[in-house]
Amino acid sequence: MGLVLNPSKVESLDKSSKSKGRKKKDEAVEEPGCWVKLRFGTCMPSRSKVNSSITGTSVSYAETKSSNEKSRDREITRGGSSTTTSNAGSSTSTPYFSEELKVASQLRKFTFNELKLATRNFRPESLLGEGGFGCVFKGWVEENGTAPVKPGTGLTVAVKTLNHDGLQGHKEWLAEIYFLGDLIHPNLVKLIGYSIEDDQRLLVYEFLPRGSLENHLFRRSLPLPWSIRMKIALGAAKGLAFLHEEVQKPVIYRDFKTSNILLDADYNAKLSDFGLAKDGPEGDKTHVSTRVMGTYGYAAPEYVMTGHLTSKSDVYSFGVVLLEMINGRRSMDKNRPNGEHNLVEWARQRFGDKKRLFQLIDPRLEGHFSIKGAQKAVQLAAHCLSRDPKARPMMSEVVEVLKPLQNLKDMASSSYQFQTMQEARSRSLSSSKNGIRTQAVFMPRNGQPVRSLSSPNGPPSSPYYPSKSPKPNSKE
Repeated sequence: MGLVLNPSKVESLDKSSKSKGRKKKDEAVEEPGCWVKLRFGTCMPSRSKVNSSITGTSVSYAETKSSNEKSRDREITRGGSSTTTSNAGSSTSTPYFSEELKVASQLRKFTFNELKLATRNFRPESLLGEGGFGCVFKGWVEENGTAPVKPGTGLTVAVKTLNHDGLQGHKEWLAEIYFLGDLIHPNLVKLIGYSIEDDQRLLVYEFLPRGSLENHLFRRSLPLPWSIRMKIALGAAKGLAFLHEEVQKPVIYRDFKTSNILLDADYNAKLSDFGLAKDGPEGDKTHVSTRVMGTYGYAAPEYVMTGHLTSKSDVYSFGVVLLEMINGRRSMDKNRPNGEHNLVEWARQRFGDKKRLFQLIDPRLEGHFSIKGAQKAVQLAAHCLSRDPKARPMMSEVVEVLKPLQNLKDMASSSYQFQTMQEARSRSLSSSKNGIRTQAVFMPRNGQPVRSLSSPNGPPSSPYYPSKSPKPNSKE
């Protein structure tokens, strides 16, 4: 591959931290971050080169996370909750790591100052999002160089900054370069370059104007059309199939979820954030044993329980995302009524029952979806979500199933069964308005009336892009 350094080698570099808080191999280390949290809710690297009049308000990045952001931390315990450990004594030495870094020749090496100017001094208006890795800013650079240019000209890029959380943060930064610096595919986000100076580490990607699938599925008033959903599912599946089956050394993505699927202007899906990716098992090995990392609700159950990672772990995660695209609900939502918090477990009761097919489809589509396509998509999701990893399909098989689905024209809205169901639903809603079925609107819980509808206040937008994407063909 384009890098000499292997992520597995990086994991053995704990010797660089010789303080009394030394952690054993593969344990997460988090130290106070180098982030200045601005009063209006944005962040920037706290380096002297960045002009800021409020450096006195510096706080650790970990302390500024909201409860929703904490819920998506990368490490999952066996019980499913997120944990991190703190070790303020650990540190990383730039010269030490610089010697290890051998970068693919096609990547551009930016200076910190070039990226500071490209993002207009990391100003709040340039902020695209904030996540576990750090912050992402919009910037503009030369088409074929590294020099910053005037906004709206040259090449539009997304600049991701490294959150200073010790060795683990540096591992993820290296993993991104290790994989995306060498792997080129239409359904993987393009890594353009990087910057490493002193304690600053940044990555530069192509800018994708439509943002994340998460924002389109869960944070928009207008639902994604069925054909677009199937197009995105197919593109994402092709990306995973490439990683699993088409590269010389298979890659396990390990963090497949809606916020990591980014969309270009034509809704082509591109997988982003390779910080948790791992090389697949070699030789006669059946799995990779590793600390359990990822996002609760998407991680395969056998991986969470044992730490045994295989490509079928990614297939399970794909099944979760496909189900979210079919149904329009998040994989985990504690605001749903009892019995509906876990989308996968709720859906399992309806798999295989044709009479309950429409219950699995996003009601916001109002029948504007293919019945055959929906049946095939639900069957595929169920197959990917098999409890037995060996029973799950390969991603190349998933691609073949998805290929025809976006072009099917048998709309449910014109079917007798759907119309009958809609009439029954309308009668039910009418009865509710007349006070006959108040339970449909309010469900008593511990003696208190509680809305059965999802809370409109969902978790924060994608860590990479805001909840509002630009309109098609808008000026960047």
